[in-house]
Amino acid sequence: MTDMAETSSSAFQFAEGEVLLVDKPLEWTSFDVVGKLRNSMKPLKIKVGHAGTLDPLATGLLIICTGKFTKRIDSFQAEDKEYTGIINLSGSTPSYDLETSIDHPSDYEHLTDEEIHAATASFLGDIAQYPPAHSAIKINGERVYEKARRGEEVELKARNIRIAQFTIEKIALPEVHFRITCSKGTYIRSIAHDFGKALGVGAHLSKLRRTKSGNFDVKDAWQLQNLIEKIKLQKTTNQE
Repeated sequence: MTDMAETSSSAFQFAEGEVLLVDKPLEWTSFDVVGKLRNSMKPLKIKVGHAGTLDPLATGLLIICTGKFTKRIDSFQAEDKEYTGIINLSGSTPSYDLETSIDHPSDYEHLTDEEIHAATASFLGDIAQYPPAHSAIKINGERVYEKARRGEEVELKARNIRIAQFTIEKIALPEVHFRITCSKGTYIRSIAHDFGKALGVGAHLSKLRRTKSGNFDVKDAWQLQNLIEKIKLQKTTNQE
């Protein structure tokens, strides 16, 4: 992976506006990354925001905007996204990923490569998708994952999304490696869950990485610690 720390030598202009591409680390929230970068810019009081949340268990491209460029966040969020990852067909989980344990194990050994490849067809184009109960959507001011964690029933409405590409890149049962290009608002966890249903088995998302968003590519992203060191170095230089 090419790190922007190796290719960018110009000084940041945070107040005027910067678009920073960050490779989000595993188990960090998108808000954690924003907070870490905002703290590294102190004592400057700069607006900092991200253009599209990644779950803590996902890695990859996170677009961070500062200063006047925070006005561009909505347009960046509206762009199509590309993801790679792994769907595990050994059973379903309440959260549709590894945040929760398998509650309905399934027998997957009978599945053929042809059946798995063919199952992608029903997901292509404009489809209606139900978000996971363990999601950050708000109902009456409360995140639905908080209700789900208390064991409360959560009823969510289907959302219209678009899947432009759904490619199976490797099959090593129970794992299915995939690449998806999709519209804003798509829950890849729901794709994983529904993919299992299409095959008649339980399934959950065991790995996810955002590789592209619009014209931005994770290959051009900073490793977070390298970016923080670059910001600190610029502050030190400016103080001398």
